Amino acid sequence: MQDLAFALVPSALRSRMTPEEMRRIGRFLLAGGFAALVNWGARFPLNAVMPFGAAVIAAYVVGMVVGFFLYRFFVFEAHEGAAGSQLWKFILVNAVGAAEVWALAVFFAHWLAPAVGWTLWVEPIAHAAAIGIGAATSYVGHRLLTFRGI
Repeated sequence: MQDLAFALVPSALRSRMTPEEMRRIGRFLLAGGFAALVNWGARFPLNAVMPFGAAVIAAYVVGMVVGFFLYRFFVFEAHEGAAGSQLWKFILVNAVGAAEVWALAVFFAHWLAPAVGWTLWVEPIAHAAAIGIGAATSYVGHRLLTFRGI
């Protein structure tokens, strides 16, 4: 499976895919998955004290805070860098990522699925696919911008 994934990487990037970079990607997926779980779980208690839409936004912020610290210390090991600068870049990358995931999920669910006649679990699968694509571009954004040079 790892060989297939590696073969799909463009050749210009393949030379940079050292064993350490592959481990970093694995840590990114673990940390990001945990941050997403925290985001999802945080909404329930927040929803008890605020409307659903506000709880979703507040929970997203909670997940981003968890993600920032996990990425900074566990994934990119960037604890010696300037946290303030990293934080603003982290927020920027996540804002772009959120817009990308939303756009892809809407495109998959409302345009692509009807065009191919797909009707089974359209929204959950479209959202999951968009999150997967967003994770890849988010990694690149954090690697090249937020935690550059690490």
